[in-house]
Amino acid sequence: MLEGGLDSGMFGDASPAERGRGRFATTRWSLVLSAGESRVGASGHALEELCAQYWRPLYAYVRRRGYETEDARDLTQAFFAKLLEKRDLKAADPNRGRFRTFLLSSMQNFLASEWRKEKALKRGGSVEILPLDFDAAEENYALEPSHELSPEAIYQRRWALSLLRRALDDLQSQYSKAGNSELFDALKGIVGGGDKALSYPQLSRRLGRSEGALRTAASRLRSQWRRKLHELVAETVADESEIQDELRSLLASIQSKL
Repeated sequence: MLEGGLDSGMFGDASPAERGRGRFATTRWSLVLSAGESRVGASGHALEELCAQYWRPLYAYVRRRGYETEDARDLTQAFFAKLLEKRDLKAADPNRGRFRTFLLSSMQNFLASEWRKEKALKRGGSVEILPLDFDAAEENYALEPSHELSPEAIYQRRWALSLLRRALDDLQSQYSKAGNSELFDALKGIVGGGDKALSYPQLSRRLGRSEGALRTAASRLRSQWRRKLHELVAETVADESEIQDELRSLLASIQSKL
């Protein structure tokens, strides 16, 4: 569902109500950037959480660079061991401080220099800093088309898909807790294809709700998904002004070469 046919309106500018929500909150990445050279306490925890949530696109990048599965696993784990133990954020520019950009440039530097020094490590011998599910990451990577997408394009595409999946999973959990799992399962198709992805007459008969009520519920779910995407993107940029540009960039990465 998320792999193709996305409705570009889903990434559109925030509504007036969403834009008026108040000042940009101190989020995980802005907290890390504002902490200076000291990467301890809340800042260190924020960085670790971000890495745990967004490491999979980086693994896909390493694989597309031509590294075999086991080498890519060792490289990814060694990279995070270095990053999180040393809190090495020299590449992070607060003026252009998107976490996605920082993570990729840091891995590029690591592959160019540090891995040569650590190549003597036995396979699987790197220190495990994060509990990384490499089997699932490899399965996701295997779904990527074999055309000419560059490692950087694969990285951005996987980042975008991870973001969309996180937003959908969070909403699914929210609806489940409210006892509305059936409604969510029936309407979730709108996040990929808009209203045309739904058959309201059929859903009305199956769920025992009027078509009007279902259209209202679908509109509400679409708005919730957009808000969730904004929240998740805000966690990875340093300034509120970057959110819309980041959303548009991520959408473009999914729509290309599909």
